[in-house]
Order: sequence, then C-alpha cells, then structure tokens
Amino acid sequence: MRTTAARLSALYLLLFAACAILLVFYMTSLSGRMLVGQIQNTIDDEMNGLGRAYQRGGLNALVRVIDQRSRQPGANLYLITDPSGRILAGNVESLQPGVLDQAGWTASPFGYQRYGEDGRNARLGDEPTAATDASGAMHLATALVLRLPNDMIVMVGRDLGEPERFRQVVQRALIVTLGIMSLGALLIWFFVGRAALRRIDRISDASQRIMGGDLSGRLPVEGTGDEFDRLSENLNQMLTKIATLNEGLKQVSDNIAHDLKTPLTRLRNRAEAALNLPPDPNEYRAMIERTIAESDHLIRTFNAILMISRLEAGQSTEVITTVDLATIAADVAELYEPAAEEVGVELHLDIAQGATVNGNRELIGQALSNIVDNAIKYSAGAGSGATKVVVGLTVANAEARLWVRDSGPGIPEEQRERATERFVRLEQSRSQPGSGLGLSLARAVMAFHKGRLDLSDANPGLLVSMVFPAGEGAR
Repeated sequence: MRTTAARLSALYLLLFAACAILLVFYMTSLSGRMLVGQIQNTIDDEMNGLGRAYQRGGLNALVRVIDQRSRQPGANLYLITDPSGRILAGNVESLQPGVLDQAGWTASPFGYQRYGEDGRNARLGDEPTAATDASGAMHLATALVLRLPNDMIVMVGRDLGEPERFRQVVQRALIVTLGIMSLGALLIWFFVGRAALRRIDRISDASQRIMGGDLSGRLPVEGTGDEFDRLSENLNQMLTKIATLNEGLKQVSDNIAHDLKTPLTRLRNRAEAALNLPPDPNEYRAMIERTIAESDHLIRTFNAILMISRLEAGQSTEVITTVDLATIAADVAELYEPAAEEVGVELHLDIAQGATVNGNRELIGQALSNIVDNAIKYSAGAGSGATKVVVGLTVANAEARLWVRDSGPGIPEEQRERATERFVRLEQSRSQPGSGLGLSLARAVMAFHKGRLDLSDANPGLLVSMVFPAGEGAR
C-alpha cells in the first residue's frame, strides 16, 4: 500500500463498492415500494369486487365468493370472521394478534399461516419474520381490513414474499459482484500493477546510475508505446540534449584554451614590444592599430561562440518572420563580389526561382556570408585556372536549398562531419586566416530553423547546402 498504484486501486475499489451498495439499496427500496404499491392496488380491486358481491347477495354471497377465491391457485389472503373473531371462510388459519383490531390498511407487515402449514417453526403471537421455505415458517403479509355494518370483519391481503425474494436476489448479486470485483482487482494488481511497478523500479535504477555520473545511460523503453515509454523517450531525448550541451561546453572550453591562447599571447607580446620601442608616435600608433584589429577578431570569435551556444540550446530570442531566400542570396553575393574580384575569384548568382521560409533574416544571412567567405578564400588559394564561386537557390522535393559551390580543394568525405565542429580547422586550412567557427555557426543556424547543413563533393571543390524544409516554421 506504499505505492500509488496500490492506493489508487484500493480507493477505486472502495468507491465503486460504496456506489454499488448505495445503488442496490436504492433500487431494492424503490422496487419494494413499487411492488407493495401494486399489491395494494390489487387488494383494492379485490375488496371492491367483494363489496359488489356483498351488495348483490348479502353476507351469504360474500362468504361464497371469498371461499371460491381463496381456493384458487396463487390466491390472495382472504378471511371473513364474525364479531367474536371466529373464522367463517378464507384461506388463513392464524394471524398475528391485533391485525383485525382496526379497520384499514395494516400499519406494518404481519405474520400469518395458511391452512395446511403445521406451524412448527412459528407460533401465533411471535414477532413476524420472513418466510424462508414452505415448512411452516410464519410468512409476512400486508392486508386491508374492512368492518361490515353487522360488525363482521373482512380481510384481503397479499403475501410479501415476492419483494423479500427480490431483495435477497439483489443482495446475493451484490455479494457476488463485490467478490468478483475484489478478485479482479487482485488479478489486475498481480498481472498489471506488479509489471508497472517493476518498470518503475527499472526506471529508478537507471535514474540512479545517471545521477551517479553515467550520462551515457538511458531509461529503458519497452516498445509498448504506453505512458511509461513516452516518458522514458522524452527523458532520453532530454538526456541526449544535456549530453550534447555538456560535450559542446567541454569542446568550447578546450578550444578556448588552445585556439584563443595564441591570439592572446600575440596581444601580450605586442604590448610588451611596444614598451621596448623607442618613443616614436608612428610606431606606437601602428602597434595599437594591430592590437585593436587582433582584439576585434577575438570579440568576433567570442560573439560567434555565444551565438552558437544560444542557438544549440534553443534560447535565441531572434525574431522569426517570413523571409525571401532569393533576396538574401542576392544581397550576400553583392556584398562579397568586390572581395572576390580582389583575389581573382568569379562570383556568380544562379537563382531559378524564389522561395520563402519562416526564419530570421540576419541569422540566415550571417550563415550564408560565412559559407561564401570560406568559398572565396579556398577557391583563391586553390591555384587552378578557373576559380569560381556560385551562389544558388533551388526548390525541389518540398525543400528549399540555398547552396554555395566553390572550386577549391574540397573536404574529404570522412572529415566533413568534423569540419562543422567548433574551432576545427583541417590541415589544408591552416594557411588561411580564420577561427574555425564559420561552418559550425551555419550548422547551428540551420538546426535553429529545423533544417540541415549538407556538405558534398562539387568535382572540384565543395558544395555546401543550407536545406530548409518546406512548410516548417522556425522554432
């Protein structure tokens, strides 16, 4: 009973049993009153018939009618006595004392015996008890007593065994029903409740292991699709998200320790070198400008890290609106066209049709800018004759694909997933400036928009695609 399931089962059983008992008592009482009412109506009709016989033929006719009706199978109770109480006709041998003392309906059920019952189980004058069989026990009845003008007494009654039998049947049915309910509750607890408790115990054990530090553990899922499975699946998704965030935090910490140590060291060395320089304002100015440029680079790096963390955690407060991907692509291409010409790269725009999605224009533009910037840098350093970067937009298979194709060295397939991680710079990228956050930011932006970032081979070069699901709004 310490478990919620057992307490709820017991509470429901008690509540149902109480309702069933109240309902049975109400129905039996109502049915008993209805049967007694019908009996009284029948007795009234019988008494009216006897009254008509008395009016037609007097006392002799009344006695004959009562004698005839009392002999019929299943007859009512009939009795006619003289003023002294001597029975003249009828089918009642003895009555509980006091029944004939007052005219009208009997105030309460009374005991009686018909002719032919030996009376071994009851005596006239005993308290009335319901008849249980035909062996002589006193029966219960209700009757209408009428006193004639000559002080003779006529009684017409009806046995109350039928309502009593109805009550007994209902009571036995209630007892059987409660027994079946109790047995069913025990079986349900044994086969269902214990299984549920075992599953809860397994979930608790798994939770204890996870709280003990095993973040790779997961709650058990039985595959039944019930509420326990749904709870376990949701908690497992939460644990996976927490593990991903913890891993990202660890990577950020490691990357900050390694990748940001170098620019901070350069800042420190530059400041120290400035102190050792001769007092020349031009030298000081040049040193400060380089320090400011290095600081701006560090600030942009930290801003990118914070934005990636917010996007991956789903905590971004960016405004979501309907944006036109074609307009964003055209604006980014126009922005980077002078930079591409400066390094000898041709920048082309290939947009067959427009497409709108629910998203944030600034985030999508920044992600596309990072991809285009990388494409220009690596295409310029490829050393091939025709260096070209193409920014395109296609809509197919219910997807809007904003893509950038370059003519650089590309990324081997086995390293493409790693290339989207924070601060990761492959060997062919070491000679290029950058922090290794461009593709990581683009991937976080696409995850925020419920899309994906695809990297594939462009033969030669790399094809980076920002894939937006059609009909899906941003989070």
